[in-house]
Amino acid sequence: MKALQISRFGGPEVFEMVETPAPTPGPGEVLVCVRAAGINFAETLMRENRYAVTPELPAILGTEVAGTIEAIGDGVAGIEIGARVAAPLFAAGVFFGGYAEYVVIDAGLVAPLPDALSFEDATALMVQGLTALYLTKQAPPEGKTVLINAAAGGVGSLLVQLAKSAGAKTVIAAASTTQKLDFVRLLGADIGVDYTKPDWVERACEESDVGGPDIIYESVGGAVAKACFDALAPLGELVIYGALNIQDFHLGVKELGGLIFKNQSVTGFALVPLLTPKSLKTDLAELFDLAVCGQLKATIGGTYPLECADEAHRVLEGRHTTGKVILVP
Repeated sequence: MKALQISRFGGPEVFEMVETPAPTPGPGEVLVCVRAAGINFAETLMRENRYAVTPELPAILGTEVAGTIEAIGDGVAGIEIGARVAAPLFAAGVFFGGYAEYVVIDAGLVAPLPDALSFEDATALMVQGLTALYLTKQAPPEGKTVLINAAAGGVGSLLVQLAKSAGAKTVIAAASTTQKLDFVRLLGADIGVDYTKPDWVERACEESDVGGPDIIYESVGGAVAKACFDALAPLGELVIYGALNIQDFHLGVKELGGLIFKNQSVTGFALVPLLTPKSLKTDLAELFDLAVCGQLKATIGGTYPLECADEAHRVLEGRHTTGKVILVP
């Protein structure tokens, strides 16, 4: 099979196409023919050896795919050859292997796809969709003013919609360009703010009747994450997630003082520890049904052939995309 491999850490140029034997499903496993593979920002950091998980080289990146069942291992029942499935490798703690024509996964983790749902949309609803859904469960937005950073991205674009449907009083979407802000308004955001502008915190606070957002879902890191402490309302909650905050997040005396005297809180969020095989399938089915019914729009920001993963990584790193970036073997 064809697979995209890295043999050294570095920029997008380190990808190389290789021919390698297709994996064989063992007992309790299935072989999936990959029709769409998701690209996540964390993988751009893995490629540079800047992420919490360091790949053992040579490595094939990719942690989520959608496709069809190609072969079935011993002891697997209830799954047929040719069935359309989502294969969330990350649910088993596997963060590698998706940038290829075939993957093997535990049969208990694959989720069936509705016929009306494309492989691309299904891929967009795995890591990003589940993250957005679980964020609304961990920090429920009902009746509150919420600020969503990176609102035009894979998680953010879904979180805008799910926060609205969960009863948020006001959804403030923060992004870096006018075009992205126009996009998130179409998804249902009430207000758009450009966090590259010096007055973005003041603008966000003006849209709340309690002195700032009650909840901030933050994934940008750096100066934007630090500025969130100035935006957050008294009694507010700052929810920190994503690869960039692992790279650069600091609490100083000023931020700690605000937390203490304004009774604010900072909450960390990671998806994988919250998943069980049962909840994974139930929640993916919920997301898939919402998408098929038109109540949730999965935005595909770019589809690239497998051999063009270097270009896909460049546009993602350059923040030139909205929604999900997909590889198609």
